[in-house]
Amino acid sequence: MSEATVAVNEVPAGLTASQWQAICALPAPEDAHIPTEEAQRPTSVYLSEDRHLAEQSHLFNKVPVVVTVSAFIPDPGSAVALDGYGLPLLVTRDRQGKARVFINACRHRGSKIVESSTPGKANLMVCPYHAWSYSLEGKCAAIPRHETFPSLKKEKLGLVALETWEEGGFIWAALDSNSNSQLLEGTRQVSTDLEAFGLHRMYAYGRRTYDLPANWKLVIEPFLEGYHVQRLHARSIGNMFADLPNVVSHFGHHIRQTSGKAHFNPDLLKGETSNLHKHITHAYLAFPNTIVVTSPYYISVMILMPRAKDRTIVDYYMLVKSKPDNPKAEDLYKRSYELIHDVFGGEDFRAACLQQEALNSGAIGEVHFGGLENMIGPFHTSVESFLPAEAR
Repeated sequence: MSEATVAVNEVPAGLTASQWQAICALPAPEDAHIPTEEAQRPTSVYLSEDRHLAEQSHLFNKVPVVVTVSAFIPDPGSAVALDGYGLPLLVTRDRQGKARVFINACRHRGSKIVESSTPGKANLMVCPYHAWSYSLEGKCAAIPRHETFPSLKKEKLGLVALETWEEGGFIWAALDSNSNSQLLEGTRQVSTDLEAFGLHRMYAYGRRTYDLPANWKLVIEPFLEGYHVQRLHARSIGNMFADLPNVVSHFGHHIRQTSGKAHFNPDLLKGETSNLHKHITHAYLAFPNTIVVTSPYYISVMILMPRAKDRTIVDYYMLVKSKPDNPKAEDLYKRSYELIHDVFGGEDFRAACLQQEALNSGAIGEVHFGGLENMIGPFHTSVESFLPAEAR
């Protein structure tokens, strides 16, 4: 391996020491070690209804998950309805700027209170059925004709709150209101990394929702390996990346991959480091189901939400440093947003759907992962670690 050209302790602005250490560990292409680790999994992990139900019960209902990005609801005094997980969720940001997540159900007769999936300003959130109203903190504010409910106490009829955290530019929640969940080990390091990128201050340029006929793990797997890039993306972005392994860092169950682009050489680290994203790509798995991919001018965030054994809702967010304020910036972001739709939507997501369609035949008993896919096995191991033995 080429001798390091920049001392690890000389951390450029906008990076953590951990990120910089991973970048400095990237070898020159001619010095890269080719991994040969292999793994397999039975196709039942993508096809079994029992497996899907076990993942929902023991993973998604037990582990805090990302509900949305902070940039999607940045303004105090706002609320938005999000249903991707199959639960009616209500995300608010109160007037002091605190993010909260509730079950979007009126305590009167259970109607959804907020209907819009676009954030909007609100003094009170009013149920459209009988006009019971709630504050952004979830307190019951008013009951029309309260005298007809003589036994009810407003202070006991607040919205059902979910445990909520705001870390690293994400709003996380525990989807089971009765759970006593905590953020997973390693989440603080991932959050620190993402905050170094400025994710918590970024502007949400665009959001798209995809409804895919594929198991959520099939959708996530392309973002855990580079083996497919020069093949699946041969006509789009394949020539931008080298066919080499990544530098992988584990933070508990979370994963960070650091890779050099096709032109990368360690000598580049001697020069200007103000936008290393031109030379380096970071890809994060915020376990279990959120992917972050860096680019020179924007960051992609994908939240993958299982709805059935063969159905996944994906919320994609393109985040930029600030709202475009000139035609050149708007043109750049618009073209980038469409490119991502073509590449992620038309290639990565399409590949997952093709896999699901073929695996549904039952003809294939197991799938194989090679050395350039060596993060997929550990990902499955992490998922399985939350499941009872009989469901693995």
